[in-house]
This record gives sequence, structure tokens and C-alpha cells, in this order.
Amino acid sequence: MSDYHKSVLLEESVDALNIKADGVYVDVTFGGGGHSKEILKRLGENGRLFAFDQDADALQNTIEDDRFVLIGENFRYITRFLRFHGVKKVDGVLADLGVSSYQFDEATRGFSTRFDGELDMRMNQSSGLSAKVVVNEYEEEQLADVLYLYGELRNARAIARQIVSSRGVKEIDTSFELKEALKRFLPKAKEHKILAQIYQAIRIEVNEELEVLKEFLMQMPELLNEEGRLSVISYHSLEDRLVKRFIRTGKFQGEPEKDFYGNTNEPMKKVGKLIVPTQEEIKVNNRARSAKLRIATLK
Repeated sequence: MSDYHKSVLLEESVDALNIKADGVYVDVTFGGGGHSKEILKRLGENGRLFAFDQDADALQNTIEDDRFVLIGENFRYITRFLRFHGVKKVDGVLADLGVSSYQFDEATRGFSTRFDGELDMRMNQSSGLSAKVVVNEYEEEQLADVLYLYGELRNARAIARQIVSSRGVKEIDTSFELKEALKRFLPKAKEHKILAQIYQAIRIEVNEELEVLKEFLMQMPELLNEEGRLSVISYHSLEDRLVKRFIRTGKFQGEPEKDFYGNTNEPMKKVGKLIVPTQEEIKVNNRARSAKLRIATLK
């Protein structure tokens, strides 16, 4: 399990939950179990921890502890599945939104630009939509929108046009075939950065990551107990913007409405300042470099 994923901002994100010994907590991105193990260390014998992970590989990392329940589902369904287990309110929720080290390092999962694997990128491997479907079956305009909105690529339309042209000759099945098809857009000095943006865009589309995050955040005001805490680690600006805006306004677009007296009614408020990894942590775990931790509680 230690090789599955090195938890980012481990102490800081669990400290953020302000754990009570007999509280009920949720780790919605279980992965290798690093955050869950740290939460369990701080819980008393009457505390409870629920964890979510839709990746069948992550479920192999389950923790043998009577206080712990691992739910093999997407965390967009957090309220539904907690109610199934008789839980209506919790004292804290932790989300680490990054792709795990294991998923990046397992060539067959297709998340990494470093390996020549099948274009997959599914967090839930029983899902019908894979990266191969996006690359080979999306209309050019739809593909351009994905690359522009989720990869923030200025030349998204040209890249989409090239993908459609290349797949017209031969289906694009693997990571290296996609890289080869796009080689004219990948100057040596920027190859890794541009590929990372392309992969990010396709991965977000495949897993509906931004929609999942929105659905999850919308459930927090009703799910958290008074003084309950939300601890969220994000890794790119699209996620972080949603988290920051929801904590500040309770919305993802526009500003909160004012009542007759000019007051607004945001459901949550931030706790402390933005937390980022130390240089020491980044040296040990390079994948921590873009992590941002935001903490909130009910207003």
C-alpha cells in the first residue's frame, strides 16, 4: 500500500478536520489509504470513518478496523451511501482530488504521458466512456471544447482538427500513438507541459471530474454537523477555482443574492488561509508541487 500513493499534505489536511475522538468522518478519495490511516490514528474507539473510492484497484488497500467502512462508489453519491449506512450528518470530510501515484505509474491505466499504454484514463474501470472513445469518436467541435475548457489550450481547435485527421487514417489506440499524431504541436522545450494539458482535459471529460466536484460540494452544507470541517486538496486551477468560489459564495457562477437588507446567505466560510506544500515535501514528492489545501466550516 505504501507504494500505491504518497499522501500529499497529510498532516495539514487531517489537522484541518479538527478531529473529535468520537466523531464521524469521511475520506472521499481513499486511494492508498494514507489519509484514512492518519484519521483512524486520531479517532477513539467510538469514532467512525467512512471512505469512498470507485477504483477497484484501490479497494485492495482496505484497512482492517472495526471503525472503518470502505464504500466502492463515486463520492458524488456521498449522501446517498452514507444514509444507506445510517449516517445523516458527519463531523468532517476530506477530499484529495489528485490522480494517485499508482494510477499514473500503472501503464495499463493510460493516465501517464510517460508510458505507451491503451488510452483509458477511467477512474472507474466499469465506466463506458474511456479516453479512446473521446479521442476517436467525439466530433471535432466537441473535442475542441474539451481541450479548451479543461486543458486551457489556446490552440484547442487546431489540435482537435489534427486528431480527427489522424484518426481518419488509423484509430488512435495508445498514448504514444496520440503523441505521434500531435508531434507538430509538441516542441521539445514544452512537450511535457502541453501533453499534460491535453491529458488533463481528456481525463476530466472521461471522469466528469468537475461535475462530480460540484455535486459533492453542493451536499456539504446539509451533510456537515455544526462546526464540522471540509478539507479539500486540489491540483489544478479549474478544481481550485470551484472549491474557492463555493466556500466564498455557495455558488459556482455569479454572486450570491442579497435580501431586502443587503445581506447574503452563504452556507460556508473559510477556515484559515490557503495551505501549500513545503519545499521539503515537494523535494520528497514532486507530485505535491501544485497542491492547494482549502478548509471550510458551516457559517
